[in-house]
Amino acid sequence: MTVERLAVDLPGLHLKNPVMPASGTFGFGDVSTAKQYDLNALGAMVIKTTTPEPRDGNPQPQIAMVRDGVMNSVGLQNPGVDVVVSEKLPQFKAKYPELPMIASVGGNTMADYVTVTEKLSHSGLVDALELNISCPNVQHGGLAFGTDPEMVETLTRQVVAASEVPIYVKLSPNVTDIVMIAKAAEAGGASGLVMINTLLGLHIDLETKRPVLGNGMGGFSGGALLPLAIRMIYQVHQVVALPIIGVGGIQSADDVLEMFLAGASAVQVGSAHFTNATIMPEIIDALPERMAAYGIQTLKDIQPISF
Repeated sequence: MTVERLAVDLPGLHLKNPVMPASGTFGFGDVSTAKQYDLNALGAMVIKTTTPEPRDGNPQPQIAMVRDGVMNSVGLQNPGVDVVVSEKLPQFKAKYPELPMIASVGGNTMADYVTVTEKLSHSGLVDALELNISCPNVQHGGLAFGTDPEMVETLTRQVVAASEVPIYVKLSPNVTDIVMIAKAAEAGGASGLVMINTLLGLHIDLETKRPVLGNGMGGFSGGALLPLAIRMIYQVHQVVALPIIGVGGIQSADDVLEMFLAGASAVQVGSAHFTNATIMPEIIDALPERMAAYGIQTLKDIQPISF
């Protein structure tokens, strides 16, 4: 009965529970955090963003712990889509053949996104794609695509046409009106949204008088982002019919339920892993009791609020 209480269905995805890692958190299932427990406990796996060619990422340090969160400027470091398709994904699927898989797509140009989409979706190894148009720490592509509604609609339409699996567009909070961006993704044929990505920030070390990140500015994440993510998810849910995977500041089962009340249908957990490697199974285990405390029989019964 617990499984039925936590199960959610999204385009291309049947999840036994709504919890998955945010892209980059677990690499390609080959980082230490991903080896702390049986990942079959999760609702799905989300891999690191993949680009057409290998990327070394931004200058070190790429990650810094700060008050109330984490700063990162990894820069989409990855081995390139051909290696991901031929090595990384088969290795992971051999170990977790039944775990739903979402791959993340990145690039510098629209053609890059289409190329990566074709190779990942045609591999037969992924159930859905997450379109990363919202990365705040790369010099080309990423955030540049995610801040222009017309570009978002065009890029989404091209990727959807090239894909054999549903497309989820990841939205940036670094925009004036996220609702316009969400509408553009919907108009482009997206199957769902992921929101939000990190907030562009800067933290300076007083002793060195230099930024704590090698790239200077980078994405800020952590519990402090939760109210911002909740607000944006609520606003988008009011006007867009697409399912939303909520991400940003989740640290507990109650945070998950709040995301659902705002309009999310599943969640991703990111920076909380830096302080607790087993945060996701702990949240999953805690959900039934917290749902009972609020009189919630199943996650599918939750009706998002409106005011």
